[in-house]
Amino acid sequence: MPLADARVAVCGPASWNHLVLLDRLPEPVPHMQFALGDLHTLGGTSAGKALHLADLGVDVTLHALLGADDDGGRVSAALDAAGVTVEAYASERTERHANLMTAAGERVSLYLATPSPAGVDTIDGVEGALADADIAVVDLSEVGAALVERQLGGGTGAPIWTDLHDYDGSAEFHEPFLRAADVVFMNDDATDDPWALMRSCLDRGPRLAVCTLGARGAIALAASGERATVAAIPVDVVDTNGAGDAFFAGFLAASLTGEGLDGCLAAGARQAVVALSSEHLHPAVAAGGVTSALR
Repeated sequence: MPLADARVAVCGPASWNHLVLLDRLPEPVPHMQFALGDLHTLGGTSAGKALHLADLGVDVTLHALLGADDDGGRVSAALDAAGVTVEAYASERTERHANLMTAAGERVSLYLATPSPAGVDTIDGVEGALADADIAVVDLSEVGAALVERQLGGGTGAPIWTDLHDYDGSAEFHEPFLRAADVVFMNDDATDDPWALMRSCLDRGPRLAVCTLGARGAIALAASGERATVAAIPVDVVDTNGAGDAFFAGFLAASLTGEGLDGCLAAGARQAVVALSSEHLHPAVAAGGVTSALR
């Protein structure tokens, strides 16, 4: 399928973040610590996926809750400048994080503001938009939870791809996302046996599971038993934020063109480099006028 003919709808978080670079993560005791640099920029796992899908030529629309506040304006402006189509749904406030990070990729995310609960009209609107797409990317969120519960209750729509992030195999909030999904992604942060974790996911319904392993690359397991692996591409890492979302987008775009598991993993690894080489979720965010301050 030509990428331009494939319609992908992404539903989930878009936020305005304050990134603070430290030489080490703070210890849980009162103390003073000096930052190595800081940066205000676009964040959110769904925003990251949409940025990279658009970069790859996919017809993608991001569905996100945004407030009529300064942060919502900044999020919208950054996405618009990067060429991402956004369908914004009203919220009392825009999601906002403070991320404490180290050069090694360690991170603590502090949620400073979260969107207000979505009403039935909003859920209905997002559900209708996702039903018209070829692929529905439903990220972890309260809106996403409502959508997958409807799918599990007999609703119809596009095949769901979901990102479970640091799933441990038993988290209750993740369970309906997993059961409603056609394809699931995760990382290995919470497991010592990613192959077993993926197998347990496939036992609950998805046809394909993919697990990123950081600097060790990524692996994939199909319900048919097919396995595939890919090594990470060497890169001078500027920032690790959004690398998993970039990998997801690269894999998804390759799958739309008919690539097999090996080709999709390789495409994901290539796209991850784009995020790892930028202090933003994607270089297009900086090109849109967001200034740099990390060093």
